[in-house]
Amino acid sequence: MLIFRGHHLICLHFFSGDGYDASFIENLRDVIKRAESEEIEIVSGDDDVCAKCLYLKDHKCAYDENADEEIREMDETALRLLNLRAGQRVTWQAVKEYMPGIFREWYNRYCNDCDWKQACEKNEFYRERKGNK
Repeated sequence: MLIFRGHHLICLHFFSGDGYDASFIENLRDVIKRAESEEIEIVSGDDDVCAKCLYLKDHKCAYDENADEEIREMDETALRLLNLRAGQRVTWQAVKEYMPGIFREWYNRYCNDCDWKQACEKNEFYRERKGNK
């Protein structure tokens, strides 16, 4: 079973093949492929995506000084929007079905200032949601 934190339940739908390094990208491809057929358990901290991240230090994001706090806040917002909580299990398809209803709020709150925005803009599902916001 996969484990995902809140914001990965949303943001991974927009993966376009970019990432920090080859190991991280390979892991992203693997977890997304697995998510299409496996159940996902929601966690409140680092997850299967974070496992291959260069910035994961002592189970915290060290991307910059405030990263871990900001990511945890994103996780909480994602779970609120998806009406989920840590410890629950969900399918990738069920989350995807929520996306049209929550994308506007997510986009307005997080996408404009996100370092990954250019990568997401390459993704067709993202562009479709953005066009409908």
